[in-house]
Amino acid sequence: MSDCILAVDSLGKAFVRYHRERHRFMNWLGFTRRPAEEFWAVRDISFNLARGETVGLVGQNGAGKSTLLKLITGTLRPTSGAIHLNGRISAILELGMGFHQEMTGRQNVFNAAGLMGFHLHEIRSMLPEIEDFAEIGEFFDQPVRTYSSGMQMRLAFAVATASRPELLIIDEALSVGDTYFQHKSFERIRNYRSRGTGLLIVSHDKSSVQILCDRAMLMHKGRIIKDDKPETVMDYYNALLSDEENRSIKLVTGEDGRVGVQSGTGQAGVIDISLLNKKNEPVKIVGVDEEVKLLIKVRVNSFLPRLVLGYMIKNYLGQPVFGTNTYYTGQILEEVSSDTELVFSIAFRAALGPGSYSVAVNLSDSRDHLANNYEWRDLALVFNVVNHDLDEFMGLVWIPPRISIEKKQDTTR
Repeated sequence: MSDCILAVDSLGKAFVRYHRERHRFMNWLGFTRRPAEEFWAVRDISFNLARGETVGLVGQNGAGKSTLLKLITGTLRPTSGAIHLNGRISAILELGMGFHQEMTGRQNVFNAAGLMGFHLHEIRSMLPEIEDFAEIGEFFDQPVRTYSSGMQMRLAFAVATASRPELLIIDEALSVGDTYFQHKSFERIRNYRSRGTGLLIVSHDKSSVQILCDRAMLMHKGRIIKDDKPETVMDYYNALLSDEENRSIKLVTGEDGRVGVQSGTGQAGVIDISLLNKKNEPVKIVGVDEEVKLLIKVRVNSFLPRLVLGYMIKNYLGQPVFGTNTYYTGQILEEVSSDTELVFSIAFRAALGPGSYSVAVNLSDSRDHLANNYEWRDLALVFNVVNHDLDEFMGLVWIPPRISIEKKQDTTR
């Protein structure tokens, strides 16, 4: 279809190992030899990416993300399946884009852009803009071996995006850049996206995926196991990061129709959660800066050496607004008996901007859920914040200012 920039159909890549090198050589010559081992890094991958769409690709190390990107860009040849591209592709798959360390930045621009298919006159016309965007000053004419990782990232991004591609692929590269250049890069990405560029980005940064992406795909053991809204996929990925033993993951549809993730061993669980106003009445709507209380009832199903409760308030896009746990507050419970019921009362002011919010809850034994995740529950509670009688404002949080204005007389007259 005309709006489809990238179509991946049943893609797979297998790596093989032979007992002896002569067996590999014989196989190249057409004398088939069964390999000693066959490992599928990527298998049965199918998806489409539309014009102007941004897709996040997430997964643990070794899930097959980098192999998939190399297949799409043509660095590797697939063992099975097909890839259909509609337009020019530009990719930053590793720091430095294969820059020659002894060549200067300027020389590497000619080399890298040439490999991307640009003619010499095109590279010369783009060169001033690349140098200006990278902002590495006199280092532009110094050997790349003298560059910091951030400087290499600046030059690589400037070259890869000097001319708007139909598809831009970035593999974690922007994570090494400084904050200023990250903002500058994302602004260019947003500009290209508004003009129809598709973006496939690999990142472990949950906020970046949820802010930039229209959807996300989760890879696990060489396959895409989840292709959905960024919030749902990142929550599912978060559950996968917990202890793999005795772990169960299930999707739960909340009251507002959003799909949340619930996981854990079940050794402890939330049996009730509510938001109360000052009169201790359950509410679903609260005012900006209103005093409220989050009441969480927990049942312990087996003896626990330690128990930590954590919670996270998220906005409608699933971006974290505020979170903490009883590890950080110094309220860890030790040696909790089976069949114990606990009530956690969390009082705070809803200093939030108007909108819809959700609460995620976690029960574990430490500062995070990665070691022993008893229960992780997204969308455990959904509530709305409205502005009843405060000054109008924009944003996610209520930070009332004190503004003073001093008017000085013009003494020059």
